[in-house]
Amino acid sequence: MKNRLKVLRAERDWTQADLAEKLEVSRQTINAIEKGKYDPSLPLAFKVARLFEMPIEAIFEDETETVIS
Repeated sequence: MKNRLKVLRAERDWTQADLAEKLEVSRQTINAIEKGKYDPSLPLAFKVARLFEMPIEAIFEDETETVIS
């Protein structure tokens, strides 16, 4: 899953450790999400969205395109 987490974090001059503390997760979790190696749980995605005051869709983007027929 693509995400803008690294950019949003950098805009605020937060380290991965700073963001991890705010979200109550490990720095390794933040690193894995930023690198696209781990998709956050829905509760964590909501927490991220609230922290950055943005909709989830503005932060996370599904890389698979869904076709609705």
